[in-house]
Amino acid sequence: FKEWNHDSSLDWHLTGQPLHRGMQSWVEQLNRLYRQQPAMHELEMQPGGFEWVDCNDSAQSTLSMLRLGSRPGDTVLIVCNFTPVIRDAYEVGVPSGGFWRELLNSDAKEYGGSGVGNMGGRTAEERPVHGRPFSLRLVLPPLSALFLKLDAEPK
Repeated sequence: FKEWNHDSSLDWHLTGQPLHRGMQSWVEQLNRLYRQQPAMHELEMQPGGFEWVDCNDSAQSTLSMLRLGSRPGDTVLIVCNFTPVIRDAYEVGVPSGGFWRELLNSDAKEYGGSGVGNMGGRTAEERPVHGRPFSLRLVLPPLSALFLKLDAEPK
């Protein structure tokens, strides 16, 4: 990717190349998620809109956090893997049981990734982790960010 040059116009012709088109699609989907999920924007300027799940896993170079909206169901879990290593069965604490649907996966093939993921989501187990009553065992793709939300309808 070429660095942005403020002295010239954007290189829109580059979106014809697969990796550039993938990056454009990623930004589009990320912006859509931000608009559609209240947890991503409602309380963004308030301390109550954010909670760390785990910011201390330097051994595996991962971070996990919750973005919270004003209603109890408006919660988005974000898990980031900053290594080129797939993390199988990575455990992360969540506030509620049920099926957590994968809203966005930066490693999806449409964005130029390898396509590693969680087959649409995972069901939380009643096993306390990170001070939370439930936990998910996720596949963390390499160099990725996952966004998950508890489904309103039980699976």
